[in-house]
Amino acid sequence: MMNEKLEKAVAESKQLPAKPDNETLLELYSFYKQAKEGDAPEEGNYNMFDFVAKAKHTAWLKLKGMSSEDATDKYVALVDKLKQNT
Repeated sequence: MMNEKLEKAVAESKQLPAKPDNETLLELYSFYKQAKEGDAPEEGNYNMFDFVAKAKHTAWLKLKGMSSEDATDKYVALVDKLKQNT
């Protein structure tokens, strides 16, 4: 059930008329990763010049301890908010 809710929101996020800003995209990414994989590893797997990967890992790391259910709910709520703002 939880995965269906998340996958539906993922599909909806791809239908948004406008691409969200980078900060919002990072939020979506981190909530998704937390929901699907749980806590991020302490060390990210990227090189020091890969700033996008570093930003993604840092955003995900900030959610340490958040349950999969909470991350899913936050992802779905953010997609709903984005749908209303467009």
